[in-house]
Amino acid sequence: MEQDKLIDEITELERQIAILPEGSITKKKIKNKEYYYHRTVQNGKRVENYIRYDEVPELEAQIARRRELQKKLKERKKLLVPVTDEKKKTAEEFHFRTMVRYGKQLRAQIALTRNYKKRECIRSLRDYILGETQEKVFILYGLRRTGKTTMIRQILAELPPELFKKAAFIQVTSRDTLADVDEDLRELEKNGFRYVFLDEVTLMEDFVEGAAIFSDIYASSGMKIVLSGTDSLGFAFSKEEQLYDRCIMLHTTFIPYREFETVLGIAGIDEYIRYGGTMSLGGVNYNENAPFANSKNAGEYIDTAIAKNIQHSLKMYEYGGHFRQLLDLYEKRELTNVINRVVEDINHRFTRSVVERTFRSHDISVTAANLLRDRENPINVKEHLDIDKVTMGIMKMLDLLNKEEQSVDIEECHMVQIKEYLTLLDLIMEIELESLPEVEKKASITVLTQPGMRYAQADAIVENMLLDAKFQELSIKERQHILERLLSEIRGRMMEDIVLLETKIAKPDQKVFKLQFAVGEFDMVVFDPKTLTCKIYEVKYSKERVKNQYRHLVDEQKCQMTSHRYGEIEGRYVIYRGEHAEMDGIEYLNVEEYLKSL
Repeated sequence: MEQDKLIDEITELERQIAILPEGSITKKKIKNKEYYYHRTVQNGKRVENYIRYDEVPELEAQIARRRELQKKLKERKKLLVPVTDEKKKTAEEFHFRTMVRYGKQLRAQIALTRNYKKRECIRSLRDYILGETQEKVFILYGLRRTGKTTMIRQILAELPPELFKKAAFIQVTSRDTLADVDEDLRELEKNGFRYVFLDEVTLMEDFVEGAAIFSDIYASSGMKIVLSGTDSLGFAFSKEEQLYDRCIMLHTTFIPYREFETVLGIAGIDEYIRYGGTMSLGGVNYNENAPFANSKNAGEYIDTAIAKNIQHSLKMYEYGGHFRQLLDLYEKRELTNVINRVVEDINHRFTRSVVERTFRSHDISVTAANLLRDRENPINVKEHLDIDKVTMGIMKMLDLLNKEEQSVDIEECHMVQIKEYLTLLDLIMEIELESLPEVEKKASITVLTQPGMRYAQADAIVENMLLDAKFQELSIKERQHILERLLSEIRGRMMEDIVLLETKIAKPDQKVFKLQFAVGEFDMVVFDPKTLTCKIYEVKYSKERVKNQYRHLVDEQKCQMTSHRYGEIEGRYVIYRGEHAEMDGIEYLNVEEYLKSL
């Protein structure tokens, strides 16, 4: 194995080990009752903390995983080319409490990232590191697998030699304290280091309460301090308290289609719908497993990257005083499950609305007619299914599936508060839904910024739905045909949401929304309040161009109401999967090209 790849693998193993708990689990019998304790060694002393019985399996698995990775790390280190005596001597000049890398060791660690494509948001980090001193810290935060650590390594690789020798990287672990990090920063500052990157700082229990030390002491004296980690909510709390007006924030969670294609090297809206949301899909430029490959993987990601992220932040902030209505759930050990359920519920409602729209009386008739007209595999759905009963049955079935998955009742106050935190995590965004002529009628749709998560769960819901006895009356080919039709509808609706979301984010000075009429709707309207003009769009999951697609865009009454409310209509567009074209004055835009142009 090449030394660069070996060092990169060793670094990643050390990073994974740092996040996992160490120690062992012991069992004691007191008055004929069994109690479990997590045993660790801190500062040479044995420490035992009580753990609940239901927490034992997960902790046991994490400790076992840590030992497994430690064994693998030991084997990999044996393959390393031995360091020279000169390098050993240099390393011994410093006495660090935490895992600090600099010099040749750090250069070897970042070597592989030179070949990686860079995310666009790296510009902000580059400006901070290479720009003038601002007496502020830079916070790089976001959910797991969104490129934070890679970005740090890429910036380190860009530094010229005279600056690189003043740079250090600290890998924080859960056993480190703010006092440990403070001691090491003092040592680094004393020896001329000016660029310090701290990864996973929110693992420290006292980070949120003492984060001001980074800006008030070190950044104010001229050091460039970059803090990164997955605990997004913890950083959000720090910004409002300890680091108020003393930090620059860069959130990595949202990955637009443009970056998905250019950084990962994977093109196509379908691929983005299925896997978008992380930088982990194996492709031309990266090669890791996809966290949204199936509903199980998506569920694990929600549980570890989102639910426990929120719970950890709330636990550490104000000594747990910020739980508000969620305190009861936390004390019952149900909060992680409920957060998971809220995300699932958002996805479930989305799937339900798509299925309901697909199987609405007139829509299912169209579906049935389309299946019957299929030249290769004509299916007469109506022979097997009573359409009205099927529609009602599907809705009941979806509600039943939702209730079966829901082990804990979710109250409205829980839903509202958790959605607030999901918004802070950049996981969800509300898109306005306006109506004409009833201008006072307001609503919104919830869009997930990680499409792969939504698709994985929607796919699983539809698969379960088709296991119903009535659908089993159809042949396997017929069931597959209906499944593909439903998944196509889901992809189409998701494509609409992606276009709305990315347009809204790309045009903060304009109003982006969906516009409904008594009959029909514009999938997207972009209103410019400065010029008092607007553009209207239809979004179609199709590669073909037909007049029916833009019937609403040429409806005189709809256009008249729209121009009266939002100003002159500057353009009418259909965004679809085909090539750029024009038809009857309507401009057809390719969806991938449109998203890349934002």
